[in-house]
Amino acid sequence: MKQFFWFYLLIFGLFFNSCITNKDLVYLQDKGTTVDDSAQIQSMATPYRVQINDILSVNIKSTDAELKQLVEIFQPTEQASGAVSAEGLYFSGFTVDLHGNIEFPILDKINVLGFTVDEIEEKVKQALLEKYLKDVSKIFVTVKLAGLRYTVTGEVNGGGVLTLFQDRVNIIEALANAGDISNTGDRTDVMVIRQYPDGQKIHHIDLTDKAAMKSPYYYIKPNDMILVKPLKRKALGAGQTASQTITTVASIFSVLISTYLLTRSN
Repeated sequence: MKQFFWFYLLIFGLFFNSCITNKDLVYLQDKGTTVDDSAQIQSMATPYRVQINDILSVNIKSTDAELKQLVEIFQPTEQASGAVSAEGLYFSGFTVDLHGNIEFPILDKINVLGFTVDEIEEKVKQALLEKYLKDVSKIFVTVKLAGLRYTVTGEVNGGGVLTLFQDRVNIIEALANAGDISNTGDRTDVMVIRQYPDGQKIHHIDLTDKAAMKSPYYYIKPNDMILVKPLKRKALGAGQTASQTITTVASIFSVLISTYLLTRSN
């Protein structure tokens, strides 16, 4: 009888610890580690600084007839909707080379490494003014990244290499675009591998805690890799829900009882 007591205790322990709970699935819970401070949260969304291999879309408008004619030669072709396709940006955009430069047709090379898109706009505008014009009112320059490209892999419902055409994307939006984290994914320790001038670094963020909104990794950057690990419960082979766990436990119990009875009969 004592043997069965410890057996039942083990089964019930497995049952209560193997189910995936609400706390495992809900994003941005109040765990007592943060306060509602909108200003502080906003400050974490720092402007992105251009890196090697980034692709830039540079759009120039001018009221000067001569400059307008020169510019139209290398501007990306727009679709019927007025937008530029991702493929079009890949082939007609400006790729940052290993020296941090873009090869601009009418301005030669411009160094953009480490600059924000706003700073690059000013650099292009000043270069055009020095070479072609003297009136700033005749130029309108827009510089954007050719999509925010990132990778999601691990315990997600989709995943892969994805691109969003937005200036700012948080990690929950990025994961939602990849099909979201599956029920067996660990939301408490999501890994973000980020590219820096001196190489890649691994960071961790707990998406079940509201404090994640203050993290410098809450807003993703181009070329980020997001890795979602499986919950330990999945490694144990337990069910995701109570009914699945009961089924698993019942199967184990049935096998053990059958083995015990066969042993006693012999």
